[in-house]
Amino acid sequence: MCDNTIAVNLSKNPVMHSRSKHIKIKHHFIRDYVQRGTFELMFVNTKEQLADIFTKSLPEDMFVSLRLSLGLEPITDQ
Repeated sequence: MCDNTIAVNLSKNPVMHSRSKHIKIKHHFIRDYVQRGTFELMFVNTKEQLADIFTKSLPEDMFVSLRLSLGLEPITDQ
């Protein structure tokens, strides 16, 4: 799941654009797998991007929301 619309579109479109020449090999690797049907990239709204909980400093409300989406329980003092 990806919150970058352009990345999703480039993975689905086999035509090389002059603006996409700078894309690194790993992106071409992903596009090849998308074209083969091995996996599919789907757009996810930034507010629902589960990976953000591992990569960003988040406000408490967003952290709690993403934590619940992952099925994690809060730590409680015993």
